[in-house]
Amino acid sequence: MGWVSQHAFDVDEFLAQPLTARIATAGPTVRPVWFLWEGGAFWILTGPWARLTGLVADDPAVAIVVDVCEPATGLVRQVVARGRAELMPFDVARGRRKLARYLGEDESRWDERFVHYLHDDPRQRGTVWLRLAPSSLRAQDLSFSVEGGC
Repeated sequence: MGWVSQHAFDVDEFLAQPLTARIATAGPTVRPVWFLWEGGAFWILTGPWARLTGLVADDPAVAIVVDVCEPATGLVRQVVARGRAELMPFDVARGRRKLARYLGEDESRWDERFVHYLHDDPRQRGTVWLRLAPSSLRAQDLSFSVEGGC
């Protein structure tokens, strides 16, 4: 796998944060997504309600960007991953881990539409995972000093 890191930072720690990624597919089509970084792969919940499933079925080549840019502190980091995505059956345990990282552990506080992913039959709903185990991943820390900053 072609993993490149400039100005090293802990990529796993960075990707463990509840950040929004952007995934690009053929077309081109770019959309924001929540993800789970687990086992060296991005896991994105999708299904027939989104064009993403059909786009990846037609052409599995995708790119994902996860970044932060905080001009007030000078923190600028990015991870860009590329590869061939695969659609996989949905499993509730992974779904709970992914949603809890964005919404918190207490499901009673979640918006009802998210709870359905964990309690409805994923085969009836059509819920699947898009999994990307990157063939290339580039991590860059482009942070800068801020005069008088922290």
